[in-house]
Amino acid sequence: MKRTLIYTVMMVALAGTANAACYADYKAKRDDPLRLHYGVVEIRGECSANAAAAELEPRLAQDDWQLLSIEGVFDDAGLEERRESAGDYYLRY
Repeated sequence: MKRTLIYTVMMVALAGTANAACYADYKAKRDDPLRLHYGVVEIRGECSANAAAAELEPRLAQDDWQLLSIEGVFDDAGLEERRESAGDYYLRY
């Protein structure tokens, strides 16, 4: 009985983590003329900087933007504080 309860608690905890929202803030550029932007994007895969970069690069490339850096990854708690800084690039890609 104890073991079943422990497994149940672990599965619920893992399920909650798997469904947690993940976001990344990033910097990108476009050449000729040089333009830069800072943005926030939702990450659908693994919540890590490397996974965010791999997921974001093709999205940006569709509009001729080049990813410069992933500044960090975060959950819902850090989302609203970045809205103003990201401006038009808040959840755009």
